Amino acid sequence: MQVTAFSTPKKPDWRWRIVNYAGETIQESRDTFPTIAAAVARGTQYMSRLREDRSAPVRAWRSTSHLRSNHSTSR
Repeated sequence: MQVTAFSTPKKPDWRWRIVNYAGETIQESRDTFPTIAAAVARGTQYMSRLREDRSAPVRAWRSTSHLRSNHSTSR
C-alpha cells in the first residue's frame, strides 16, 4: 500500500489517501493538513495500523500465450 497527499482547488489544504497496489482507495482522511509532509506523516501512521494488504499489483502487461496455438497451421 502507498500513502499519497492531495489537495483540490476548492479545498487547498492537504489530505492523505491510502491506495493499494491494485489502485483501489483503502482510506482517505477527513482531516486537513497545512503541508504535504504533515498529511503523508499522518497517513503513514494510520496505514501502519491497517492489516496486511492482500491485493495484487496491477500488471502493466498481459500475457498473449493464450493466443498462440500448439498446432501448426502451415502445411
